Amino acid sequence: LDRPSVPPTESAARHSEAMPATLLSALVLRVLFVFLVPEVVAQQPGTLQPEVHPELLIQECTSAGCVAKTGAVVLDANWRWVNKGGQNCYTNQDTWDPAFCSDAAACAQTCSLEGADYSGTYGVTSNSENDGVTLNFVTKGTYGNNYGSRLYVMDGDDTYNMFKLKNREFAMDVDVSNLPCGLNGAVYFVEMDQHGDLDGQGNAAGAKYGTGYCDAQCPHDIKFMKGEANLLNWNSTNVPPVGHYGACCAEMDIWEANSRATAYTPHPCAELGLTKCEGIVCGDTSKGERYKGVCDKDGCDFNSHRMGETNFFGSGTDFTVDSSKPMTVVTQFLTSDGSDSGDLSEIKRFYVQDGKVIENSDATILGPNAGNSVTDELCSKQKAKFGDPDDFAAKGALKSMGEALDRGMVLVLSLWDDSDVNMLWLDSAWPTDEAPRKPGVLRGPCPGGRTSEPAYLRQATPESQVTYSQIKVGTIGSTFSGTRRMASAEYV
Repeated sequence: LDRPSVPPTESAARHSEAMPATLLSALVLRVLFVFLVPEVVAQQPGTLQPEVHPELLIQECTSAGCVAKTGAVVLDANWRWVNKGGQNCYTNQDTWDPAFCSDAAACAQTCSLEGADYSGTYGVTSNSENDGVTLNFVTKGTYGNNYGSRLYVMDGDDTYNMFKLKNREFAMDVDVSNLPCGLNGAVYFVEMDQHGDLDGQGNAAGAKYGTGYCDAQCPHDIKFMKGEANLLNWNSTNVPPVGHYGACCAEMDIWEANSRATAYTPHPCAELGLTKCEGIVCGDTSKGERYKGVCDKDGCDFNSHRMGETNFFGSGTDFTVDSSKPMTVVTQFLTSDGSDSGDLSEIKRFYVQDGKVIENSDATILGPNAGNSVTDELCSKQKAKFGDPDDFAAKGALKSMGEALDRGMVLVLSLWDDSDVNMLWLDSAWPTDEAPRKPGVLRGPCPGGRTSEPAYLRQATPESQVTYSQIKVGTIGSTFSGTRRMASAEYV
């Protein structure tokens, strides 16, 4: 999305202050700090609490129907207790402990990631059919609170499910009725390594413990990359704390939403897989280098409100898609010649609700016949209309995004708040120094201000949650079979 450099790394939302009850010891006061520290692509497997992945069935569909395949979800390493023999690897919530982390390689080889208590500590629960998960925003534990979560879909105990979506469609049921302004229930794909960059040395934990994260924002708050700690130039006063290196990779945002606004966005990158970036390669916004890095951080977003249709998505019967009720979201990745080998040429969206298929809204702000899907032509018109740099085209546009989809990407299910700009880029006016009446600035109806700040949301809306279920992938048109709400669908 057209947004600051931190999202969607969940830099604020992923911070947890809780500890699994089974791990309590005399060190409990120090342990309360550890969940505030993001941990990615590193560490040894822990031994104090078993890692048991919640089951999540994924349906694979063809014209003959859908077949459920056994899968699971794993919690990102960012939320886990990181320790050496029961002692935290941090002196406080922001600072490495030199006793364990004297240098980058030693830190990764010394510290361990513990297993997760998914429901009790992190607020992640499966439904009775094992085909859906609910993510709670605030989970209150005995010794602290956990805020949000990020999960990856697996196809085995040690490997992520690699989705190849070109000339395919992806469908899921979502319920965002209990997500207010300022929160984001995000579902997206990133070009992570299937094994979580497991190397048996600096990273012996791997995908089983949720390692290997990267995205198109090239986040610097990743504590470990490629088996080493991100110690160099560590800034513990930044919110969140950041290091010298960033973690870049291609990203396809399927669904970023709360009850007031939604968007889907491709973010191509010029490099394959995870790039451990430094300097200009990262494209840091704070250095004025946002459009000089390897990834398209803005992407080409289709947000109905931003595109001129303010009554399309929202809570209540006045909206075409009513976010107060569950819905099915379908995303099609169409190719230039209708084959698996053709170039990605269009990303099409529609919804299913109350037995009716609802076409995506038109991009009326771009003029007549602009379309209702993401194409290279629409993206060029959007950038020109909004006065934004066309970094999407510079990074290879849909062809480049399609190549990443061909290589395989990992599915992310998350819920987070935004300590950087309070999710204004999704549901309010952004940037704040531009007039809301300027085309492209107004992205949703939220007022912004204090009620979208993480501190307020964590105190006032702790019961917020999102549910994802009935995840399907298959040939174009195939996900309509074997679904609960789509069985008697009709087009409108």
